[in-house]
Amino acid sequence: MPHITVLPFDTTKLSTAKLKNSHFLFHGKDVTSDNEIVGVEVKNEQFLLHIKKTPLHWIVKFDKITRPLDVNLVKLALQDMRESLSLDIIHENINMHSTRIAISDEFQKSIDDFYNLDFDFESVSVEVGFGSGRHILYQATLHPNRLYIGVEIHTPSATQLLKQIKIQNLKNIWVVNFDARLLLEMLPSNLLSEVFVHFPVPWDKKPHRRVISSIFLSETMRVLKADGVLNLRTDSYNYFWYSLDVFFNTPLKTSVLVDKNRSLEVTSKYEARWLRQEKDIYDVSVTSLEDSPQKEDKIDFLFKNSLKSFEKLLNVKKEAVIYGDFFVHYDKIYKVFENFYLLKVVFGSFDKPESKYIIFNENESQYFGTLPVKSSSNYKAHLKIREDFDV
Repeated sequence: MPHITVLPFDTTKLSTAKLKNSHFLFHGKDVTSDNEIVGVEVKNEQFLLHIKKTPLHWIVKFDKITRPLDVNLVKLALQDMRESLSLDIIHENINMHSTRIAISDEFQKSIDDFYNLDFDFESVSVEVGFGSGRHILYQATLHPNRLYIGVEIHTPSATQLLKQIKIQNLKNIWVVNFDARLLLEMLPSNLLSEVFVHFPVPWDKKPHRRVISSIFLSETMRVLKADGVLNLRTDSYNYFWYSLDVFFNTPLKTSVLVDKNRSLEVTSKYEARWLRQEKDIYDVSVTSLEDSPQKEDKIDFLFKNSLKSFEKLLNVKKEAVIYGDFFVHYDKIYKVFENFYLLKVVFGSFDKPESKYIIFNENESQYFGTLPVKSSSNYKAHLKIREDFDV
């Protein structure tokens, strides 16, 4: 991953540095350590860089929460920092690969894009965890009038799919580098024709991390049309039986069809390997039998006031506090300058928490980067944050 290891330097010079490709926004210091954080903007993408300090050297790298999908933007920001400040480099991993195929920015979507949806297609489907992308590319080619939303938390896989979209000149795939469990809550009811979950990680030792759950099933049935189908495909015997238990014990009007070793028109490289090994492949299709009511959409993630008491912020307890069906955990605080702070907070539901940064200064309170996912648990957490800081 892109980073530079450098000798210590004067970070105050960042504010006056002449940057070629990026725009410096701010830099702040962790109030409990010497580590710093830097806000930058490259090609209209805002994100953060971390400066991790040791006595002998510092490491400058991207922030996982705000990182853009296109890692070249991170490399450009690090190159600008290196060159404008004439940093003494010990090691770096920021070389640009000009021969590589550029990704299709047009089809890369963020959570903010789902606040005002406009689907100019006859129908919409979602694939959760598309991996190599073979299946979603095949489906999109087969059904050019249907939009396929691919959701993948593995960033290299998301980048690779965007490259393939460009190579194959497809116009009906959106790529979202995010947690699908959260994204589904952003979608209106009765929108989707299909949801594909092919070969999810079994998580046998950590079953709470599995994609399939009663909450996921309920949300999936809400966004599916009547007669819309959730298709699970797995090589895991344990995951197959676990999922059946979820499907039959969640109180919803559905029909369930089970297949074993059903052939598909396209297979992933992992499935091809398992077939050579003569492993069993299980398919479970869950069909929604009714339309769902639309969700009430009265959620916004605005703050009403600027922070009046910065002492309250600095004295906040940095521990997770549970409030019924949601929690709030104030994690790190960075001081940018007097009466300007950046707060890292983790919040929302227990099985799919979200991490965000909030800017507090004398003039405004706002989330940095994208807004939180529009879920009920996130909104309850947002209201608690407003209450805690009177913003």
